[in-house]
Amino acid sequence: MTDVIKAIILGVIEGLTEFLPVSSTGHLILAGNLLSFEGDAAITFKIVIQLGAVMAVLILYWRRYLAIGSNLIRMDFSQSKGLNVIHMILAMLPALILYLLFKDIIKSQLFGPTPVLIGLVAGGLLMIIAARSRKTETADTIDGINYKQAFGIGLFQCLALWPGFSRSGSTISGGLLLGTSQKAAADFTFLISVPVMFGASLLDLYDSRDLLNSDNIILMLIGFTTSFLVAMIAVVTFIKLIKRLRLEWFALYRFVLAALFYLIVIL
Repeated sequence: MTDVIKAIILGVIEGLTEFLPVSSTGHLILAGNLLSFEGDAAITFKIVIQLGAVMAVLILYWRRYLAIGSNLIRMDFSQSKGLNVIHMILAMLPALILYLLFKDIIKSQLFGPTPVLIGLVAGGLLMIIAARSRKTETADTIDGINYKQAFGIGLFQCLALWPGFSRSGSTISGGLLLGTSQKAAADFTFLISVPVMFGASLLDLYDSRDLLNSDNIILMLIGFTTSFLVAMIAVVTFIKLIKRLRLEWFALYRFVLAALFYLIVIL
């Protein structure tokens, strides 16, 4: 199998899994292991192509981003008007700081099948706990999320630095445990995904600049484009699904995937 076909397959996987709390990074790592697509350049590839899928979110939420950008230009951060840039900064800051401090350890120690399987199971358990919590809802929509909840969701997002946990799974679970509705947590999760993934991709490209050559760049463009096109087809349906379907069903999928991969590949 050529690297071009592998890039297309991984792009399709990314586009289909980015919007579900099943860990797109975990899926890419497991698929990369099966396809013998591994190494430092492959890690950068798997991070960068996620931005392709996330760009579909930018198109879906463009009005919200435009409003936040307009308020940022006017330096208008009034919480009375709902979600603003301060919410987004509070949610992004914890994971950004931890990633900057531990990115080398994360990439060298956690981008492998075994850590992913652990993350899939642990993240699934967190989702079950969150889905069954009886926390009183104080934010039914994204504009009802307060600064404390935004920061708390940001702390839960730190769990996603462990591949397999899932960024959306961690943040939606955090939102439920902090008193938001699943819909509000999902909207907030996807809204902050664009700046988070854009920053992570640029940082990783810079760190891996010595590994980049024409062949790697072409593969990244193929994977990026594929994930974007697939995500554009799937984004609306999958985001509606994650807002309505209880997290236990996604947790069950994670458990089954982890068990099958362990039995077939590792055992």
